[in-house]
Amino acid sequence: MRAHLGDQLVVESPATGANRRDGEIVGLHHEDGTPPYDVRWTDTDEVTLVFPGPDAHVRHVGHGPGRPHELSRPGMDEVGAVSDRIPIDGASNPGDIGRRVAVERKRQGLTRAETARRARMAPDYLAYLEEHPADPSLASLISLAAALGTTVAALRGGGIDLPPGQGQALLHPRLQDLGPDECRARLSTHGVGRVAVSTPDGPTVIPVNYEVIDDKIAFRTAPDSVPAAAVGTNVAFEVDHVDDAMSQGWSVLAVGLARVVTEPDAVRRLADRAHTKPWAGGEREMWVSIRPRRLTGRRISPADQ
Repeated sequence: MRAHLGDQLVVESPATGANRRDGEIVGLHHEDGTPPYDVRWTDTDEVTLVFPGPDAHVRHVGHGPGRPHELSRPGMDEVGAVSDRIPIDGASNPGDIGRRVAVERKRQGLTRAETARRARMAPDYLAYLEEHPADPSLASLISLAAALGTTVAALRGGGIDLPPGQGQALLHPRLQDLGPDECRARLSTHGVGRVAVSTPDGPTVIPVNYEVIDDKIAFRTAPDSVPAAAVGTNVAFEVDHVDDAMSQGWSVLAVGLARVVTEPDAVRRLADRAHTKPWAGGEREMWVSIRPRRLTGRRISPADQ
């Protein structure tokens, strides 16, 4: 028995041959279209995992209304393996779940084929899910979440409106240290970080817009501001990224001596290479630079990454 996504599974009475139950196949677990299937039953609209018995058969559905037209690639076998079909119905319009799946898959550097293999589903079903509005079955979501090292709630968008860090933790998280080169690379991708300075009232942490130029962290501030108190002292500078939808993230911490930049050529160089102005506005023309003497970082990711 082989099926395509969208075909019907029909269960008949052994005695009369009359239909006892039928439903749409909404999830495949093998690339060759063999059972089991996720079936949305017509009478209850519920989705269940089905291992068809001898009283069941597949009714192949053609290119009727509401289904994407498909074109077989050269080399497609006689039974029309689902993995060898591609949609040709115009521009894609992915749903929210498909977008989250695609973003996480690409972030991990996974191909569709590899992700589908891990999730035990047909690659063209994954392609359809990523490119069109779809309502995948719970079984398909569980398989995809396991393949991507995340949760069903995350793929459905759970945690989007929560404060950072309030989402669910990964099922199998991995905390690892970042090497110096990776710390530098991640530090250089950001535009907002936090500088920790000592003040008469105690330690203070202030967010600032920053640049990384010639291996130095540089930011603009006003001479009478709190960040200006960093000049002449050892300070800590931190930058991070939190992905609540995927329950993972990273942080980098730099420690070093802060100094004010006064040389006209150096100031001009910093101003010319700056990507943005301080979001706080106002007159902030005092450049402070930090040359890290210690650079450390950590990353939380799925255990199999």
